[in-house]
Amino acid sequence: MQIFKKSHQVVMSYVVITIGLLTYTFAWSALMLPARIVGGGVSGMSSIIHYALGIDIPIGVLNLVFNAVLVAIGFKVLGSKFGANTIYGIVMSSVCFILWQQVLHVETLFNVEEFGGFMCAIIGGALCGVGIGLSFIMGGNTGGTDIIALIVSKYHNVSPGRVILVIDVVIVGMSYFVSHTINNVVFGYVVMMVMTYVIDLVLDGNKQSYQIMVFSQRNDEIGRAVTTEVGRGATLLDGEGCYSHTPGKVLIMLVHRTDKAHVMQIIHRIDDTAFVSVSKAQGVYGKNFEKLKL
Repeated sequence: MQIFKKSHQVVMSYVVITIGLLTYTFAWSALMLPARIVGGGVSGMSSIIHYALGIDIPIGVLNLVFNAVLVAIGFKVLGSKFGANTIYGIVMSSVCFILWQQVLHVETLFNVEEFGGFMCAIIGGALCGVGIGLSFIMGGNTGGTDIIALIVSKYHNVSPGRVILVIDVVIVGMSYFVSHTINNVVFGYVVMMVMTYVIDLVLDGNKQSYQIMVFSQRNDEIGRAVTTEVGRGATLLDGEGCYSHTPGKVLIMLVHRTDKAHVMQIIHRIDDTAFVSVSKAQGVYGKNFEKLKL
């Protein structure tokens, strides 16, 4: 039974990764490429080569070739750090490009001239974000510039995220030599911003939690009300003012996004002069929150 459960989870993870990659490549094939909008990553490099050289090689094939070269370099420099999900993502994304473009010809589904470049960038970026987000949730990715970032960060003190950002900015900027219009370059950056926002929304939107710190003389009462009415725990810490050296209690709470408004109403109702600090928590793990994962 345990083996069946694990097999079922593996199959479902690959199903979700595939759906994500289909969504991601559909956005490129149906909206962005027909409008000559180039995003970042290896897909962006492939589309620039495809249009700049005017060669009749499918973008899916170029995407696979670029990724194969990068993976080979990655194995040489980084060692065997690439899992099955990475290899699957690289191959499947190329297959999806070929499916959408050479088999189904989805570029004819929409009139991109009627939509306009900005609308194509917004919708395309959002769909890309949903697709990549779904893949990331299940541990999948499309390889590409991630490998370059890991190589650079190995030899230089710079984060992979910053390297990826610089590479994507350069790739989108190079699209000017394909479209010969600054508008499409701007639309490419719009795609980057929308995609980044949607990826974060898919990954963390439903899990967003807040840390609320309350400085009030009535923190005992506030804590009890939050525990009773919201069903969330609260912690009282001993505090002391640096200037007045007046002792007091500091109330700390970790609450879900959906509970935040209710907690703030309770604080205002009990002590509308309370000093309150609210900050987004990058991750909250433990009882009643997310399970701790390595």
